[in-house]
Amino acid sequence: MEELLKLWASMGIANLAPGQVLMMAVGGVLIYLAIAKKFEPLLLVPIGFGALLSNIPVADIGGHDGMIGQIYAVGVETGVFPLLIFMGVGALTDFGALIARPSTLLLGAAAQFGIFATLLGAVALNFVPGFDFSLQDASAIAIIGGADGPTAIFLASRLAPDLLGAIAVAAYSYMALVPIIQPPIMRVLTTKEERAVVMQQLRPVSRLERMLFPFVVLLLCAMLLPSAAPLIGMLTFGNLLRECGVVERLSRAAQNEIINIVTIMLGLAIGSKLSAEKFLTLETLGILALGALAFAIGTAAGVLMGKIMHRVTGGKVNPLIGAAGVSAVPMAARVVNRVGLEENHQNFLLMHAMGPNVAGVIGSAVAAGVLLALTGG
Repeated sequence: MEELLKLWASMGIANLAPGQVLMMAVGGVLIYLAIAKKFEPLLLVPIGFGALLSNIPVADIGGHDGMIGQIYAVGVETGVFPLLIFMGVGALTDFGALIARPSTLLLGAAAQFGIFATLLGAVALNFVPGFDFSLQDASAIAIIGGADGPTAIFLASRLAPDLLGAIAVAAYSYMALVPIIQPPIMRVLTTKEERAVVMQQLRPVSRLERMLFPFVVLLLCAMLLPSAAPLIGMLTFGNLLRECGVVERLSRAAQNEIINIVTIMLGLAIGSKLSAEKFLTLETLGILALGALAFAIGTAAGVLMGKIMHRVTGGKVNPLIGAAGVSAVPMAARVVNRVGLEENHQNFLLMHAMGPNVAGVIGSAVAAGVLLALTGG
């Protein structure tokens, strides 16, 4: 009888807590959204499965000595995984639209306003009973507004590791909801005539310009904001692999094998932080609400900057492209193109929107560097 009791005590069903059941359900929902609704499947599938694994009772898979706990320690605590993904993003990204029209960098910068506005909102939320966000916590939450998952993970791992699971889920969920969140904001802030503006074709960009671009960006970053150098450095290195034309094998590896393997490991590692005691809190609801606010403000700020450029250029800039300043590449640019086509069937804005879109990638990395410098991370 004693042996049977020991066997029962070692079984998962005897140790299963209600919170673990709920978090397994959360993991199942993430997997469902990824497969059925195609919401960021490359990340939400491994994150959801990681949540299932980390909430299995007794096994302690997500613990410090568990399998995905060790993956987290090696790749996320050190910041290596987000940086490798940034290298892959750089290798995948064509910065030609930004080089051809450098003024769109202003749109990418304006869209980061949501990050800093939400930083103040997170601090203000401390006046509500039940919330206790430090300045570092607030900084990590605010970066969700940049719509850049790797940057959000990098900053959260540095400033608020206990909030990493909620921040990562919020960041990738809102990135997946770009086609739903952005269009209403874009329509409210622009007129029918502004949305119908047809922009002139971009000038050709030379190979020399493409090769010099990563060096110029890295040099400016190193001189002005060294705290952003890890993110900007890996982004520009990946882009150099793409543009130099002599390391095709390395470029393909960064675009495919490396980024795919790291994405799997990163997703599982984030899932290890989706344990019941860390995720099922009032603060998680606050993070989800603040993330939505950050994303909405960033989109609105980009569109408003687009309206200013529309006025300054005498109507040559379609203000819709400002919404692409959030760095959800290339989804935000596709949404801009779709909304533009609704007003004018000959209005193809995709390449014009790619300028502020890739500028947003740089902008979110710079914003992360500013927050790291300010909060002492």
